[in-house]
Amino acid sequence: MSEQIVEAKALAKRYHTAGTLPVEVFSGLDVSVKKGELVALTGPSGSGKSTLLHLLGTLDRATSGTILLDGEDVSAMNDRDLSDFRNKRVGFIFQFHHLLPEFTALENVAMPALIAGRSLKQVSDRAKELLKEVGLANRADHRPAALSGGESQRVAVARAFIMEPALILADEPTGNLDQKNSDLLFDLILGLSRTHSQTFLMATHNVELAKRADRTLHLELGKLT
Repeated sequence: MSEQIVEAKALAKRYHTAGTLPVEVFSGLDVSVKKGELVALTGPSGSGKSTLLHLLGTLDRATSGTILLDGEDVSAMNDRDLSDFRNKRVGFIFQFHHLLPEFTALENVAMPALIAGRSLKQVSDRAKELLKEVGLANRADHRPAALSGGESQRVAVARAFIMEPALILADEPTGNLDQKNSDLLFDLILGLSRTHSQTFLMATHNVELAKRADRTLHLELGKLT
């Protein structure tokens, strides 16, 4: 594995609020993730893990620094190009599944592809395959209200794969689950990352789960080690 999927240089993020001094989350961070790696991002609450994921996932812009994702300089893109890039090249798994309640599990998995302009008919077979991979083949027609928390999060994992993204960012994906379902979800993510040679950067407070990643980055006091 030598191809870099993430190459971020001298990243800084400061928040400005009227009438107060700027709050610096971090500065001068360099981050690299190789193709096919599963990297855990650890650090105390408030250290900026989510902020860093948002910058790398193009959900927010850095105050300064550059970000190359899959060879593309996303820090130089305009908002329209960035939105298209994010939809097609970056997958997301959050602590809360964020499934759309009015749609079935199958439709939720297919949603990024539908947003990209594909029809449900075009992507339904792939969505069904992904639901089978996460153990939910028999739940494709169920809406989120009929799914357990663990099942909903597995649908969210399948959704993150539908566009075959260069990078999947996971922000505390097991944080809202009990220990049993946390372990099952991490096993699933680990297995899928290997099967699909999928690049993952996952923020987690769970040290034991982080130990099972290929590599760990620790963010604290504005420094990444």
